[in-house]
Amino acid sequence: MKRRNIKNLRIIRVLLNGPDGSLTKYGIAKKAGCAKPWVIEFLRKLEKIKLVKKTEVLKFDKLIDYYIEILPRLKYFDFFVNDPISFLKRSKLDYALTTYAAENYIGHTLLPSRYDAYIEEDDFNRWKSLILKNGLLGKGNLRLITINDGFILKEKQVVKGINIVSMPQLLIDLKREGGICREAYDILVRKYV
Repeated sequence: MKRRNIKNLRIIRVLLNGPDGSLTKYGIAKKAGCAKPWVIEFLRKLEKIKLVKKTEVLKFDKLIDYYIEILPRLKYFDFFVNDPISFLKRSKLDYALTTYAAENYIGHTLLPSRYDAYIEEDDFNRWKSLILKNGLLGKGNLRLITINDGFILKEKQVVKGINIVSMPQLLIDLKREGGICREAYDILVRKYV
């Protein structure tokens, strides 16, 4: 993923986390790990398409759609492990749970039929090695999504001892997943916004 796009995605997540306009441009830059002029330029672009006004999110749902639109295709790998939550906890590697299982911890709407987790791209071989000792390769109950922007993991929250993506990232992932996840998204977004 281009560095330029990574910064823009970070800025959107920061805006979604503080949609009321109380964030300063400097505050956004600091949280997104980029320069203030970059934030100003990108906010102008978002203002032109009427998604924000200054730092206030005008169209929360449409801003998520825009994020999904500019998001590069995700790279993931499927595995099967007995008891994915225990496996993730024992791994001692960094991860952030998303979609079905993460929503189950937060909103209690979805059955965790699959456990999706973001991991650092550089850690993939270590994860694969752990899985080969404790599970199977191929379509199963655990999907590891590799990322090359560690901010997704830095923004995570801990719920009941489990690392879960930030609320904006969870909403994005649920909407992107579609189907029943879209219904869970609609319920969560009403509570969040």
